[in-house]
Formats: sequence, C-alpha cells, structure tokens
Amino acid sequence: MTEGRLEPGGEDPARGRYVRPQDIDNRSTLWQRFIWRLEALAWDLLYWDRMKSRSPEKASDLGAKLMRRLGPLTAAHRTTLRNLRLAFPGWDEPKVQAVALSAWENVGRIAGEMPHLADFDPDHPDGRLTIVGEERLQQIESSGRPAVIISGHFANWELVAAVLSRRLSKCQITYRAANNPFIDRRIARARYDYGVHVLTPKGAGTRDLMRALARGRAVALMNDQKFNQGLPAPFFGHEAMTAPGPSRLALRYGCPLIPVTTSRLGPARYQVTVHDPIEPQAGLEGTLAVSDMVARINRFMEARIKETPDQWFWMHNRWPKEAWVEAGVMGSQRPAG
Repeated sequence: MTEGRLEPGGEDPARGRYVRPQDIDNRSTLWQRFIWRLEALAWDLLYWDRMKSRSPEKASDLGAKLMRRLGPLTAAHRTTLRNLRLAFPGWDEPKVQAVALSAWENVGRIAGEMPHLADFDPDHPDGRLTIVGEERLQQIESSGRPAVIISGHFANWELVAAVLSRRLSKCQITYRAANNPFIDRRIARARYDYGVHVLTPKGAGTRDLMRALARGRAVALMNDQKFNQGLPAPFFGHEAMTAPGPSRLALRYGCPLIPVTTSRLGPARYQVTVHDPIEPQAGLEGTLAVSDMVARINRFMEARIKETPDQWFWMHNRWPKEAWVEAGVMGSQRPAG
C-alpha cells in the first residue's frame, strides 16, 4: 500500500477514511501493539486533550515552556549542540546554549499547536497565518502545469501543508508515518481538519508523485533532512547527504522547483513565504544538473536557517560523524555539552 489517505466517507463520515502504509504494522508483535495502545492513551490524556483545551496561543506557550526544560535532558540535545557548533563556528558557547534552548522552545510550540492545526487558516482575519508570495501559488494553480514544491523544518512546518492544501487543488504532499499507528491516525485526522486529504509516504510514494506530475499537478516534499541514499552536497561548509528526488522530478518534468518556508512571528502566529523558483543551471544535463540543483537547494536552506537559527530543527543527525570530527565538535576536541 503506497499512499496514506483521508477520504470523505468510509469508516468515519465526520473525519474521513484513513489508510496507512502497512510495512511497520506488519512487523509488529502483539506486545508491540499493546505498547502502542498505551502510548496512544497517554498521548490523549497527558498531551492532546490538555493542549486542545487551551487556546492556540496558550498551548503554544505551554509547549515551549515544557520543551525548554525537557529537551536538554534528552540525547538529542547533544546532537543539537554539536550541529550548532558545526554550523556557527564563530559563536561563543553561551550563544550556542541559548539558541539550543530556543530551538527546543520551537519544538514545544509545534507540539502545543498540533491539536489546533485547523485554527491556522490563511483566509481567516485573525492573522494567525499569513502568506507572502501567494501569487506564485495562484500561477501554478491557473497554469495547469506541474510543479515541485520543497520546504524544510522551519518554525511550524505543518503550516506549509495548510497553505498548499487551500491554494493548490489536488497537491500531493509527502509525509513520514508515525511508528505508532494509533497516534499516526490522530495526526492524520488533525491534518484532514485543516484540509490535507491526500498524503504520500516518503519513498514508497515515488510512483504516486510521478503520476501526479504527469497529470499536471503539484507535489510537495521536505528537502532539508539527512538522506543516506542521497548525494553529498555542501551544507554549512561540510558535506551532507541530501535527497536528490525533488531536483530529479523537477528536471524530468521540466517544471519549476519552488521553495516554501515558514517563520514564526509570535505564539501561534506564522508567515508562510513562497519564494522564487530555483532554476536549473543552463548547459548542465543528467547527473551534473541534478547535483547542481541539490547544492543550490542546500545553499537556499542554509541562508534561511541563518536568518532565524532558533526556528530550525537541529535535533537530527543532519551531518555524518566525520563532519563533526572535522569541525572539532566531537570527541576530545570540544566538549559535547
């Protein structure tokens, strides 16, 4: 099963029918499914219901407060510090620590705002979500031609989907399914509430993306995370494995590759910006053209991260350990924090 969908009708007319890729579930044991149910119960009682009972602003503030305290206690905090030290070698240690805490606050805000995704409507006058460069999406919609849209883990990245689902009909958006199927269903329902009805799992849905582009539709993918099967490309001065899929699709179908980013203006206040397309380099073909576009995407992402470094997701292993060692942020060269 290659596509995750929420469709009208089916098992829950008010919410839609949920279909999930089965590879994770098929490998699960009876004990694993029991644990999943316990996790889902805790998710509802300790997290979702409590955040949902608050306003989006108060839920955002509460999530930020909790993650500022809890984030530094996790193993991911060491990764966060190493990544920041690698990306900004000129920063002193107090600034590294301060930005790391702010980055955890951002993660908390995303968690607090998740139950309120339907409240982030660019057409609502409350101003929680505004769009810059909206005319570019209008051009895509009216042209009837395909487009590849890329984004990154900036601010509350879920809101890119909220904008695309309202401005581009039948836009196919990729996602990574949560391991826990019961929690994955809850997240999918929240996304359905703000308008995302068709989701394509990463990797398994490549054929779906190609079919969508062939039919003149837009597809949207995240393109700022580590991809082991990708291409090495410079990122903050160190090579990082980067997914070439969006570049290959844009070149294959001769369509624009358009970056879209999110920036936080305040608690539960965001701006989604639709940027100018990243154009292919004239005279390059095949592998060289793909590699060039991948490198240019990384340069674009790097520039946006530098604008608001506390709003990017630093908690993952974006660079290999060799890059950490080379940068002197791992091992005996520098304390990990």
